[in-house]
Amino acid sequence: MMRFIKELKANYVASAILCVLLGLVLIIWPGTTTQIVCRLLGTVLLIYGVVQIAIYLFNRERTIISQGMLILGIILTVFGAWILFKPEMIIKAVPVMVGILIGIHGFHNVVQAIALQKEGYEKWWLALIFGLLTVAAGGFLICKPFEFVETAVRLIGAFLVYDGGSDIWILSRVIKVRREKERIIDAEYVDIKDAD
Repeated sequence: MMRFIKELKANYVASAILCVLLGLVLIIWPGTTTQIVCRLLGTVLLIYGVVQIAIYLFNRERTIISQGMLILGIILTVFGAWILFKPEMIIKAVPVMVGILIGIHGFHNVVQAIALQKEGYEKWWLALIFGLLTVAAGGFLICKPFEFVETAVRLIGAFLVYDGGSDIWILSRVIKVRREKERIIDAEYVDIKDAD
């Protein structure tokens, strides 16, 4: 169980650091990053679609599944080509998708803040503020349309840096409270043992 918790902490910290790094990349190179991501996505979908069409054409058996895969292949080929030629359409949808992810993260931070309050941590309200601000940041990205894509991408980057940083801070508080609780339990156990 302890090993699982340690692995969970390591994964949580790794994802928070990745969030900060990705945020910094988006702040420094907003235009280049989005163009690369869109072109990669378009290329992958296009290749996958063409492969599915080719499999159908070279396969002699015509089943319902193969026909379904042909239709999927055609849709993905068209969608992939559309992304490659019109990447700005996908870029406009990115703030909404990132906003949803940041909002979910923020809700998780709020839950952790409530857990800190139950554990008796005095500054639990700071974690709650961080969590609520993260939820608000996610909501802002979902609801606020942007005229300039680069501004939106930079803002996403700033929110990701904030989200990752607040995650690390909240996790450090959770770990601190748990260690203090374990220390108290250990001390009480030693006292009981000495009394016997």
